[in-house]
Amino acid sequence: MRVVIAGAGAVGRSVAQELIGNGHSILLIDKSPASIRAELVPDAQWLLADACELSSLEEAQLESCDVVISATGDDKANLVISLLAKTEFSVPRTVGRVNHPSNEWLFSESWGVDVSVSTPRLMSALVEEAVTVGDLVRLFTFRQSEANLVELTMPANSPFVGKRVSEVPWPTDVVLVAILRGSSIETPDADRSLEAGDELLFVTPEDAEDSLGELLSPKH
Repeated sequence: MRVVIAGAGAVGRSVAQELIGNGHSILLIDKSPASIRAELVPDAQWLLADACELSSLEEAQLESCDVVISATGDDKANLVISLLAKTEFSVPRTVGRVNHPSNEWLFSESWGVDVSVSTPRLMSALVEEAVTVGDLVRLFTFRQSEANLVELTMPANSPFVGKRVSEVPWPTDVVLVAILRGSSIETPDADRSLEAGDELLFVTPEDAEDSLGELLSPKH
């Protein structure tokens, strides 16, 4: 998969290194000469250019990439890059970094953003996930599909402790994607039993979140 990352700061470089480790082809773009530090990610391609300029994106051959990640420290730039990638180059998937939580509402399909990543929101969600049992915690939002990745830790008093996955009357369009049990990751097979303390990961539409929480953890 070919991925273009706009913004070669610490965030962009870290994402690039992770993706290269997973076998993907990476191009890092940044307009600041000081950020072009090819020795830090030697397996990536580098381009000194302003990713908000159409000509720069043409030089980067965005039409041939699978994903564009807007990872600069400027929310306005990240929105412009996402919009150009989607409207001018028909990039299949765009990911936008949200630097300031007050701007999160802008990172939507209307600005060409398929997935927004807000570090403050993610950190807050992870804190909640670590300390809450029985409460539904939203970890991630998939803008294009209007679905969320959510987590719920099964409380001991849940009516479905000891039940098999197939025995739970899941709300419509809710998908159980993984069961985290101790240090292991369990697949949500139909015959898999649910246990107290299991961390359940779901992909769910927002309007099903309340029903899901009430089903597994009726008012605790």
